[in-house]
Amino acid sequence: MPKSPRNSGRSSRVSQALLRKWPLPRHSGNDGKDERGSVLVVGGEVAIPGAVILAGIAALRAGAGKLQIATCRSIAPLVGITVPEALSLGLDETGRGLIAPGAAPALDQLLKESDALLIGPGMKGEQDEQQFVLKVIERCDTTLILDAGAIDALGTSPDALHKQGGKAVITPHFGEMSRMLGLTDEEIAQDPEQISLDTASSLNAVVALKGGRTFIASPDGSLFCYDSGDVGLATSGSGDTLAGVIAGLIARGTDPLHAALWGVFLHGSAGNRLAKRMGRIGYLARELLDEIPPIMNRL
Repeated sequence: MPKSPRNSGRSSRVSQALLRKWPLPRHSGNDGKDERGSVLVVGGEVAIPGAVILAGIAALRAGAGKLQIATCRSIAPLVGITVPEALSLGLDETGRGLIAPGAAPALDQLLKESDALLIGPGMKGEQDEQQFVLKVIERCDTTLILDAGAIDALGTSPDALHKQGGKAVITPHFGEMSRMLGLTDEEIAQDPEQISLDTASSLNAVVALKGGRTFIASPDGSLFCYDSGDVGLATSGSGDTLAGVIAGLIARGTDPLHAALWGVFLHGSAGNRLAKRMGRIGYLARELLDEIPPIMNRL
């Protein structure tokens, strides 16, 4: 992996004061849903239909005007009923309940209509899924956010995002980062700051490395740290909501780096609000969704 310039360890702390330097796009009373952008969420396995649902609703909670979801054909009707605000497209699936590698062309029209593509929620990184992800990336000209199993595809094709010009975003936790880089969790934990920077440089993408402290690195060597989250965020589906918020902000016109910073802050702040009201652990990822709009609008 190419080495980026070594950071002194003085990452900028993600805070309200920092984010106010980069305010989110404002929308006038005359704006329709098209002016707030369209998000396409692609992912899910037959056994994991909830991930694309969480991610899609999170994108809408972040202010996106339109939502499209593409998932395995057998669960697409369930997804459409659960999220009536979304278009739900069924894709060909394998006998094991994964999106089929050859399903990528079916997304062409939706990709043309989208301002942000989030791919990966509900995927485990199986070989068929990696092939599908790489085929979609090849066909995609819109801004990309890769989460969960989609990140595994970059392990064998680290230059896949280069055509995005530094505008793509990946949101790995330590386990996903370790699989992609061929490192152990312990090796990543020894220097997450530098590994985030090196990975952002190598992939030419914004990296949000999730953990007790989340590091956000950009290809130009900028590094930020969010350290105000709490243990309750470590719950099933939490990462899907974060990825969805980032996608929604990008669809609205937010720069990908700033969308990652805002998304991490909003996600963490939502958890903090729930912790105060319900307790530090035990709240659900779906409960984070309703907390996003009031925090976002207050800031």
